[in-house]
Amino acid sequence: MENNLNIYNTLTRSKEKFEPHTPPHVGMYVCGPTVYGDAHLGHARASISFDIVFRYLKYIGYKVRYVSNITDVGHLENDADEGEDKIAKKARLEQLEPMEIVHHFTNRYYENMNMLNIERPSIEPRASGHIPEQLEMVQEIFKNGFAYESNGSVYFDVKKYNEKHNYGKLSGRKIEDLLETTRQLEGQSEKRNSFDFALWKKADTRHIMRWKSEWSDGFPGWHLECSAMGMKYLGKKFDIHGGGLDLQFPHHECEIAQSVAANGEEAVKYWMHNNLITIDGKKMSKSLNNFITLYDMFSGENNLLEKAYSPMTIRFFILQAHYRSPLDFSNEALKAAEKGYAKLMTGIKTLNKLEATGDSDFDVKDFAKKCFKALDDDFNTPILIANLFDGIKHINSIAAGKEKIEANDLFLLQNLYNDLALTVLGLQKEEESKEDSKVLDNVIDLLLNIRLDAKKNKDFATSDKIRNQLTEMGVIVKDKKDGFEWEIK
Repeated sequence: MENNLNIYNTLTRSKEKFEPHTPPHVGMYVCGPTVYGDAHLGHARASISFDIVFRYLKYIGYKVRYVSNITDVGHLENDADEGEDKIAKKARLEQLEPMEIVHHFTNRYYENMNMLNIERPSIEPRASGHIPEQLEMVQEIFKNGFAYESNGSVYFDVKKYNEKHNYGKLSGRKIEDLLETTRQLEGQSEKRNSFDFALWKKADTRHIMRWKSEWSDGFPGWHLECSAMGMKYLGKKFDIHGGGLDLQFPHHECEIAQSVAANGEEAVKYWMHNNLITIDGKKMSKSLNNFITLYDMFSGENNLLEKAYSPMTIRFFILQAHYRSPLDFSNEALKAAEKGYAKLMTGIKTLNKLEATGDSDFDVKDFAKKCFKALDDDFNTPILIANLFDGIKHINSIAAGKEKIEANDLFLLQNLYNDLALTVLGLQKEEESKEDSKVLDNVIDLLLNIRLDAKKNKDFATSDKIRNQLTEMGVIVKDKKDGFEWEIK
């Protein structure tokens, strides 16, 4: 199909016209969570960023198969090839079975994603459910000469691979630099080189999660699962692979090497990475213990938070920055997002109650082009939101009778806001709490009583100002002999 969509491809470090392998079908794989704890704000950013990609591709007519995995085995401590499995460690500390941990935190993850209005991917495979596919890929890599066995574990031979291919092409790393900077790890002697990575790990006597292989009873390396599951559900070549910027190296670099070593060609056409959420300039992560879980965000129960924030406030906060830009957490930024979200939703409510009034003073078709141009430019949600706010000024002006709009333009504008803000950006109307609603009612009553006093004192300038500004905000005032009535449009 013809469109003007351009995306930033990490592999080539440039914006490219998006051309799927088999239009209009798109294959997209995004690395999902390791489920040994509650999802945090960083997880929300990755999920929301690629939710926008999924939503917009479908909106403009593509059929999308979106695969996002659940890592429930093989992710070892410190993202290394040694140490304890993160899920097994959590299970040991909690005195539970590993799959109890997986089940518990997977359910909580999905609950968080539902609250954020994340559309569920087409397929959500689990690493533990695809051991045969991973073993088959190890065998192919081994057969092609890019792997070696050591004490029952199998490692990818990065140095040998780099003699024929470019290990580091995604991240820009050079193997010479890796030789100098890779830290020594416990059990390093098993490897030929420090930067080699595990395809299959022999399980020690304490390791509960294990499967039989020709090399040992063990479990797959962390990097292997995405390559194997991506190939199973999307084929040897597919369009988009995404994830957080922290996965670019070594995880995604290793995925490229595994696919080339097993199949003779790269699997992915476009590599996309969302940037990180930071606190005081440092990455928000479980490993640094500076993360805020989504349950914390919704409840306000974290000493970094001044108050609780709603799921849609968090979604709007994340959408206000381009997915490739860093986003620094602060209560001030979240409060601003809360106000911005409320302003946009109030504007949509006002728009949906407008009636045609005559020839348009507002060029709606040109406005629509600007909105789509923002999304076509690498899913630029902050520019789209800025355009939507510009449109709200016209909507409020039409509601106040200062501008006119004809029927076809009004129909286009209403559909545009409902499609882009609600369908593509995924924003939802949140119910006001009874306390918030009562405060709002009291504030409006207070302003209108001040207006009555102004009218009695023949201060018509103040009276008109209060009424006009309330009208622009969507509050319709009806004067009566014994006072006033009002409603929010």
